[in-house]
Amino acid sequence: MGLEEEIEELEQEIAETPYNKSTEQHIGRLKAKLAEKKEKLERQQSSSGGGPGYAVEKTGDATVALVGFPSVGKSTLLNALTNADSETGAYEFTTLDVNPGMLQYRGANIQLLDVPGLISGAASGRGDGQEVLSVIRTADLVVFMLSVFEIQQYDRLREELRKNKIRLDTEPPRVSVRKKAKDGISVTASVDLDLDEETVKGVLRERGFVNADVTIGEQVDIDRLLDGVLDNRVYLPSIVTVNKVDLIERDYLDTVHAELRERDIDPEEAVFISAEQEKGLDALKERIWEELGLIRIYMDKPGRGVDKEEPLVLREGDTVDDACHKLGGSFEERFRFARVTGPSAKHDEQQVGRDHELADEDVLRIVTRK
Repeated sequence: MGLEEEIEELEQEIAETPYNKSTEQHIGRLKAKLAEKKEKLERQQSSSGGGPGYAVEKTGDATVALVGFPSVGKSTLLNALTNADSETGAYEFTTLDVNPGMLQYRGANIQLLDVPGLISGAASGRGDGQEVLSVIRTADLVVFMLSVFEIQQYDRLREELRKNKIRLDTEPPRVSVRKKAKDGISVTASVDLDLDEETVKGVLRERGFVNADVTIGEQVDIDRLLDGVLDNRVYLPSIVTVNKVDLIERDYLDTVHAELRERDIDPEEAVFISAEQEKGLDALKERIWEELGLIRIYMDKPGRGVDKEEPLVLREGDTVDDACHKLGGSFEERFRFARVTGPSAKHDEQQVGRDHELADEDVLRIVTRK
């Protein structure tokens, strides 16, 4: 029996086994074994080649992946937002390569990637799916692009990303595993776990751990436990944009809103656009900016004043030290102190050190040793 058949059998057994306390340990071991088989299959597929893939160099201040099924309008949107020239057409699979474009917004350069349309089964290799998904894993933000007539595509898209170990809109589980020389597996939890301790140990043993200290800092189910044990998950934020709104009657919006709510998407949070008519694009740009958590730092340059034309773009939570690192050159080695004016400062020209946390539209002057 080949690996693919083994995976299919495990998935079927998991689906057919009712979940309760008496089956919990068994299901835990099955899911751990399934993860191991899938990893083995991925290694086989990658070692056997299978085409050039979609190597895209990350450039700019952040990278956004446009994710959607074929012919949903990603190429049209990319062309409307950026300087790209992605081929468009009213038929499926127009985009055969990853097409990057650069969105310039508020002084930031945001790389947008129009990836080939995902199809069901992408995570298992259909339609160059693995290559497409590997590009998405390198992004800073996922923008789901849905047709206003096919909101249900969202379910399949999220599932394909989940199968490829992409976790959306959630933090990594607070689970840590430390190997040790003896004494088996011990479990320490800061909450009253719903999972049985033997289930946790069974999952760890199935993943090859014999002696280890497991620390769990939150309530987890079997899937979250596995995510915490494995180190190949990627955690990304996402937003939803609904395209082709120019093609519907206004009263159809109630149906669209209902379908979004069924998928736990607040219609107020979704961005409604017409890529073809270039409507709603300003709202989409603003939402992308907010979700990326970018901030603008205006540099006060000696003898030249404050540069507001080309700000230094950082992330929320970044410090003066991060600014020095991004500026490069000799700033890190020669740094003495900095002066900050703006939202993060207690007063104008506040003298701060490397650990000072910056805010959007701060004015920063770095004083260096000669």
